[in-house]
Amino acid sequence: MKQEIKHIRNILKEYARLKRDIRAFSQVSSPVISGMPSHSYGNGTEKSMVNHVDLAYQIKQVEDALKAVEDPRYSFILNEYIINKRYSVEDCCHMWGVSRSKFNYMKNKALEKFVGGYTGEKSTGYKG
Repeated sequence: MKQEIKHIRNILKEYARLKRDIRAFSQVSSPVISGMPSHSYGNGTEKSMVNHVDLAYQIKQVEDALKAVEDPRYSFILNEYIINKRYSVEDCCHMWGVSRSKFNYMKNKALEKFVGGYTGEKSTGYKG
């Protein structure tokens, strides 16, 4: 199960990177047609658009799964602790008056709820 939790965390970290990448996506310019033969075997504009659509789909998939997490504390852990890294474990423990082990339990439950929405399953089987 530890490997599964690590995979889920990586999905959320990748989500933060994808959000930055899609913001950096600039408007696609029209292709330039010249009379000179080209040695290019692909359409850069088309590849760029496909990449943009793929990034947008991945982001929507994660955002939909994040919205499906109903518990506000779990949502906070996913967004503020894992994705945005605004709070430390100690900050969260102090905020909610819980031990580190209780926080880790809550974090794992939050990840389980997220993956249920991400994959469309009710539970990962993780017992925390």
